[in-house]
Amino acid sequence: MKKSSLLFLQAHTNMANVIGELIPDLFTDADGLNGGTMPYSLFVETVEQVPIAISITDKKAKILYVNEEFSRVTGYQPEDILGKNESILSDKRTPRTVYYDLWHTIRSKKVWRGTLCNRHKSGHRYIANLTIAPMLNAQGAVSHYIGMHHDITQAHEADKKVINQKLLIESVINSSPIAMVVIDDQDKVILDNHNYKILVSDLDKGEPAAYFLQLLREEMGGLWTDLQANEKGFNNREFRVEGKAGRRSRWFSCAGNWFKENEVHADSFFENASKQYLILTITDITRQRRQMEELNIQTLKTLMSEDERVRSIRETLLGAIHQIHMPMNQIKAAEQILRHKGDGQNPGLLQILQQIQQSGEEAIATMQNCIPEILQTAIIPVNLNQILHEVLLLSDQRIWSNGIDVHWQPLAELPNILGSESRLRVLFNQLLDNAIEAVGFGNSTEQRIKISTYADADLIYVHIEDTGPGIPVEKRSKVFEPFYTTRAMGGQKAGMGLVIAKEIVSQHQGFIDIDPNYEQGCRFKISFPLHRQELGGLI
Repeated sequence: MKKSSLLFLQAHTNMANVIGELIPDLFTDADGLNGGTMPYSLFVETVEQVPIAISITDKKAKILYVNEEFSRVTGYQPEDILGKNESILSDKRTPRTVYYDLWHTIRSKKVWRGTLCNRHKSGHRYIANLTIAPMLNAQGAVSHYIGMHHDITQAHEADKKVINQKLLIESVINSSPIAMVVIDDQDKVILDNHNYKILVSDLDKGEPAAYFLQLLREEMGGLWTDLQANEKGFNNREFRVEGKAGRRSRWFSCAGNWFKENEVHADSFFENASKQYLILTITDITRQRRQMEELNIQTLKTLMSEDERVRSIRETLLGAIHQIHMPMNQIKAAEQILRHKGDGQNPGLLQILQQIQQSGEEAIATMQNCIPEILQTAIIPVNLNQILHEVLLLSDQRIWSNGIDVHWQPLAELPNILGSESRLRVLFNQLLDNAIEAVGFGNSTEQRIKISTYADADLIYVHIEDTGPGIPVEKRSKVFEPFYTTRAMGGQKAGMGLVIAKEIVSQHQGFIDIDPNYEQGCRFKISFPLHRQELGGLI
């Protein structure tokens, strides 16, 4: 008989002796079943054919038995390994602490489960997922050990590749200079990067993804649903976000793309189920917008300067016409008195009065023809926060030079109104000018201007308050009249600012008044309807 056959027979005999010693009633002597026991040959075939590498050793790890799967996994045939120590499979790459834990566990009559780096007979290494159980004799002492393991090298490599790929993706995402986030179909954040995490604390809007998703859906409307259904992306959706108290507003540009990924849970094992995700990028474009804003402010200053020049000419001419009208009315009254008397005693005087009246009317007509026209502007959706922000920037130098503390408290999501940007800019510029001048004349130790916006279901409100001397109650009804002013030397300076302000507010179907309950200076209250009636396309 060949040596290999003898070794194999010896291994089977050893296994039979071990099992028979540990479980004496397990097998029958014959190949049939008697009294619930099973034939030894069935057990042998089961162990031999099971797709798990099995080995049995004595207490010193000397190998007594190996099955066919063991030979396939390790490369060692029974004649190569029987009688040798199990350590023949060990590789030095496995830390000593692992082996220490292994022996400590099985000598304590416990099952050890773990992973080892083993060496194949050919010399290459493989990863073994191993279970070693102590086999106890009738006295409860450890007599043998049974080991079961399988090669998980490919699975380990596949898992590592997935992990590495995930780390690579996270590394790429984290190295991106923009905020990136992956969102599932329930608006739950699945993956994000460092710049996105920074937004969580910087914006103070809760979950930034939820905040920007709401803005995107409101702005895009039905287009959002269409793009999502067809997995088409979007780009350059810009939003202005009001910062925390004391911070300037910021601008962000959003872009997104939808994609699908196959599900991995058990329910989708036999079905090719997938789930949709959105990768959303949020780019801080505040710097670019501020540069554009600076250019825009320079342009606005030029336009406002021209508008101011036109307004000054209009005010001057209207004031002159107003001044001429008073003596003209007196002359007309004197003429009517002379005509009423009809005594004919003063024909020369009557003729002179008529000539003066005619000359005055001609002068008034000439001045009226010289009054410059204010061009009409288109009615478009306007964000009052943006208009007020621009007006503050236009007056930034005056505010700074006068040491005025500006409290800017806008409503973050202020709805748009329909109106003229240029006319509304004139309105708030005039009111801010008044506030700046009033603060300079006030006696308060605090030089402060506060501008706030808010809204309800029907109206948008703007409050502009200052710590100036205020407007006396008896004069509040007159400040909106032409050429009336509360300033010193008011009789020498035409006052049309608040008249124009009231006119612009009325053109937008709004209201402007002075808060009678505000006692720390003056507070102008302006309100505009959210749903105005259309009066044409121009103002």
